[in-house]
Amino acid sequence: VQLVESGGGSVQAGGSLILSCAASGYTVSGGCMAWFRQAPGKEREGVVVSDCDGSTRYADSVKGRFTTAKDNAQNTLFLRMNSLRPGDTAMYYCAASYYCIRSLDPVRYNYWGRGTQVTVSS
Repeated sequence: VQLVESGGGSVQAGGSLILSCAASGYTVSGGCMAWFRQAPGKEREGVVVSDCDGSTRYADSVKGRFTTAKDNAQNTLFLRMNSLRPGDTAMYYCAASYYCIRSLDPVRYNYWGRGTQVTVSS
């Protein structure tokens, strides 16, 4: 299984970015996948999970601003981030699980990408 993130960059507060996570060896449509982020000196935190049945669960800090979607044709998971804040600055990681867990706990995920950096300036 390989997960490859892309789409990170530097934006000003209030801006938007779309992150992509291209999967190989893993079927996005029927899988449980999530986005996590980790800022320097902080623990990795769950942003959103998209479960096997398509249901989603967002962290309170991003509700109403971030949206995740699966593209079955491209076998890719997307994360659209609007109204970005300096506090969103972090390395963003895509993860996938063997099971349908709908969890934002990073220890429960089996596969990880290498991450893409998002930097939001004020």
